Amino acid sequence: MAQTIAEINAKIAKKTVKVLTVTELKALVAEVGVKQAAKQVDVIATGTFEPMESSGAIINLGHTDPPIKIRSCWIDGVPAYAGFGAVDLYLGATQEVELGEDEKKIDRGGGHAIADLIAGKSLSLRAIGHPNDCYPRASFESTISKDSINQFYLFNPRNLYQNFIVGVNSGEQALYTYLGPLQARLGNAVYSNPGAISPLWNDPDLQTVGIGTRIFMGGGIGYVAWEGTQHFPLQKRLPNRTPIGPAATLALIGDAKQMDSKWVKGCYFHNYGASLMLGVGVPIPVLNEEVITRAAVRDEDIVAPVIDFSIPRRVRPTFGSVSYAQLKSGKITVGGKTIRTAPLASIFLAEQVAIALKEWIVAGTFMLTEPVALLPSDRAFIPQDARGF
Repeated sequence: MAQTIAEINAKIAKKTVKVLTVTELKALVAEVGVKQAAKQVDVIATGTFEPMESSGAIINLGHTDPPIKIRSCWIDGVPAYAGFGAVDLYLGATQEVELGEDEKKIDRGGGHAIADLIAGKSLSLRAIGHPNDCYPRASFESTISKDSINQFYLFNPRNLYQNFIVGVNSGEQALYTYLGPLQARLGNAVYSNPGAISPLWNDPDLQTVGIGTRIFMGGGIGYVAWEGTQHFPLQKRLPNRTPIGPAATLALIGDAKQMDSKWVKGCYFHNYGASLMLGVGVPIPVLNEEVITRAAVRDEDIVAPVIDFSIPRRVRPTFGSVSYAQLKSGKITVGGKTIRTAPLASIFLAEQVAIALKEWIVAGTFMLTEPVALLPSDRAFIPQDARGF
């Protein structure tokens, strides 16, 4: 029976809402079928916990006395972008600590600084200004914490890939990538998406998720702000509407002062760089039976392409596709060779995100929102190749 988000919210307010995690929903559908499951569930709680390197924090420091117009800035040694407003900064998750010529390299970057601020730590701040009549100060040094600054929120241009790739390396030397180390001669395979529990697999055409959708973000409240960068809904799809490779993405925003360090972790990939591990949960309202049909997708029903990183090109060779059920079994066969697989995402913590979101909804502390606009379904993927050379 069809229902609206307003009707679901009324149930949340009365604490009569029926919520299942996406794992529980899939088990229920296997037991009683789609039609019966649709009568028993109002909201499906999905979750993921994975590296999301296209992330960062907007920070407003507040004005000094005399005031400063910051043009270069370092937070805990990590450069922060200062090209907009006098004391507004953007701290990117993948920006790395800037070191002097004699300083030893450290495996640390913007993701670690963001996570430390969320954890309540104090970090060093060094700023260089552009003195003028409005902002005469030339430099400033201090320490900051989340309590000593004004706005501190994550604005992440690309999170929640609907699908991604499996990385392998057929070459003779180990490679260090955004998926982590890939051993030579097809020594291992690494995948980053947690599979059928991940949010956007369960709404493949983004019929319930849009601009303004309220989400669990880093242990606090966040929202879908826009389509994510590299949003590619035109990716080829299976008959069940799931994409065969990287497809939809979301831009997310959320108040970092409300977030919990349990769900936000800085990380570093050896010989590649810094990133941010982030827990994100998306509620899917059960508006009709079709929502249940889509969310019943299983790991054996979805696939990812196996990409050879030994060829340093934008378009790399592929060894075909494998299902997420195969990936999660711990081994796949590539080029006639059986190789070990490992997830980059934490499947355990992804499940925990979904459980936490479910608890919020059941407790009546998390209401669903109606999207103010749907995300585009016609975005092409435009590469940048050399022109005129």
